[in-house]
Amino acid sequence: MSGGREGAAVVLMTAPSDEVADRLAEAAVTERLAACVGALPGLRSVYRWQGKVERAVEVQLVFKTTTDRVPALIARLTALHPFDVPECIALDVSAGLPAYLQWINDETSPEGAS
Repeated sequence: MSGGREGAAVVLMTAPSDEVADRLAEAAVTERLAACVGALPGLRSVYRWQGKVERAVEVQLVFKTTTDRVPALIARLTALHPFDVPECIALDVSAGLPAYLQWINDETSPEGAS
C-alpha cells in the first residue's frame, strides 16, 4: 500500500437499534475512520451480562478500515455508543482484492485520496 499505511482491518460492533447503527456508521465514514460500514439488522444475540443470560435483537455493524485507524475508530465508536461495554473487536485482513484494499486505504486517509 502507498504512503506507508498499514494493512486492512474489519471492526465488528453491535448496535441496539437502526438509529444507533446509522449514527455510528455515519460518524465513522464522515470522519474517515472507516471507508465503508455494512449494517446487518435482525441479529439475535444471546449473552451473559452481570450474571444473567440476556437476549437481544441488534444490528451487526462491519466497519472496513486500516489497522492504523483502528484505535481512533474504536475510541470514537465507544464514545458514541449508548452501552457501557459495547461489542467492539478488530480483525486483521490477511488478503483481499488489491484494488478494494487500496480503496479502503485511500478513503481512511486523513488527507483524502491522493
